[in-house]
Amino acid sequence: MPTEKQKMLAGGLYHAGDPELQADQAAAQRWMARYNDTAARVGLDRAARHRLLAEGLGTVGEGAVVRPPFHCDYGYNIHLGRDVFMNFNCVILDVVEVHIGDGTQIGPGVQILAADHPRDAATRATGAEFGRPVRIGRDVWIGGGAILLPGVAVGDGALIGAGSVVTRDVPAGATVVGNPARVLPAR
Repeated sequence: MPTEKQKMLAGGLYHAGDPELQADQAAAQRWMARYNDTAARVGLDRAARHRLLAEGLGTVGEGAVVRPPFHCDYGYNIHLGRDVFMNFNCVILDVVEVHIGDGTQIGPGVQILAADHPRDAATRATGAEFGRPVRIGRDVWIGGGAILLPGVAVGDGALIGAGSVVTRDVPAGATVVGNPARVLPAR
């Protein structure tokens, strides 16, 4: 019988109140407190912040920058490529993997939500939830306040307008805006 953590990582229904998952979230909260405290530390060099970032996330490419404050569920499911830039107040609900490709730039207040909930009310009432991975390609630009919903994939070189709500996959090189986000015609 798989553990609740194994079910979560596989994208199946699981219960977040499981003691192992609660311990993982508590560890992530302690790490976030340390990481977010770096914003107030004058003189902390970029290398030291990068090392601390690598302690809490699954993988962190060379030159990746996450400006605090930053918030996530677990951290270990987040994978940042080289030279990724995330501005202040980003949130990643990483109950399953979230991959962000090399050179992607993410504006302030962006939410990347891999956590999801059953559509059936009776199943939802049991407290079960699940996740769907989010994949963001290389050289993507995500404007401030955008929200990416569970299971979306964003192709290389795409642009997501500020405040957009991305409910479906974004093709490579496309520009999407609005709620729900829609592809703008090529100019």
